[in-house]
Amino acid sequence: MSDGGGLLDGVRVLDFGIWRPVPYATQLLADLGADVLKVEPPGGDPMRTFPGLFATINAHKRSIVLDLKDAADLARALDLAADAHVVTEGFRPGVADRLGIGPDAVRARNPAVVYLSLSGFGQTGPFRLVPGHDVNYQALAGVLRPDGGEPAPGHGVPWADVAGGLAAAFAICAALVRQVRHGDGEVIDLAMTDLLATWTGAVTLGPVASVGRRMAGAPGYGLYRARDGWISLGAITEAHFWAAICDGLGLGDARDLTLAEQLDRSDELRARIADAVGALDRADAVARLAAAGAPVAAVNDRADMVADAHLRARDLVVDGPDGAPATAHPVRYVHHPARGPAVPPAPDAHAGEGFDARPTPGAS
Repeated sequence: MSDGGGLLDGVRVLDFGIWRPVPYATQLLADLGADVLKVEPPGGDPMRTFPGLFATINAHKRSIVLDLKDAADLARALDLAADAHVVTEGFRPGVADRLGIGPDAVRARNPAVVYLSLSGFGQTGPFRLVPGHDVNYQALAGVLRPDGGEPAPGHGVPWADVAGGLAAAFAICAALVRQVRHGDGEVIDLAMTDLLATWTGAVTLGPVASVGRRMAGAPGYGLYRARDGWISLGAITEAHFWAAICDGLGLGDARDLTLAEQLDRSDELRARIADAVGALDRADAVARLAAAGAPVAAVNDRADMVADAHLRARDLVVDGPDGAPATAHPVRYVHHPARGPAVPPAPDAHAGEGFDARPTPGAS
């Protein structure tokens, strides 16, 4: 809870986020004085298994535990949402609605709320329900090989998680200004992939030398070459993701291996996955794995990214003012959309101009 005096002092945030991206966003708000009430599931936020990291993204918050599948706890959650300025969630698309805390349910009680949904691939588009982790979002956004060549994944920073949290905080603050000035709310659909794609950009800056690397660790997490390109797999500790990879690639005898067994047999399993993926076209490999429920994405270069059907469906890649592909604003404001790409002004084109002197809304 805020001591008072922060930029966001008095702003009430109800946070259903777990793991890293949404809690990082609400941490930024809490740092500025917002009163963040963290709603944890029974058993707590799974990020608590990493206490050092958990502490860095959950300071200055209060915590309550609610079982959203329990009618009384759901009613409590909706009562809290009715009193909040901001509600945040990071579930896979559709889950918040099924639990009863989606934007429609919350806005029915609190029409002026700022409601943020942060997800990997967004609330719309053909890839919206595909599971994933950071490597998958980087891959689809063109981050791992923006100008072609061997993909070179980063190892230290989960760029999608961190960038997504930062952009979420920015989007919430923008919507809060609207809320204060005009009294209405916003539903924000922020996809980590969209944000990273705008970083990759639609404009080629020239070839970049890339060095292919095999990601260390579990064989279900990393990059594999198909016949005509690369794909990313994103299974880490999740047994069901590993099983889905095996099902999608016809490796049924390995689907029940524990993570420890996978690591013990890492070279063998990586070779088997590589052989299975290498026998397929990239699109076929992605389609098979996605259909099996595996965390997968194509490893796009910039040209692939601007042509990607999912990103086009999200209107993340649009035709710019000159007709060439351009990346749009990465945050989707459902009720007050951001302006699209435009030609920049010439130097000093607006000399002598100032801010418009507009009256405060509602003032006579």
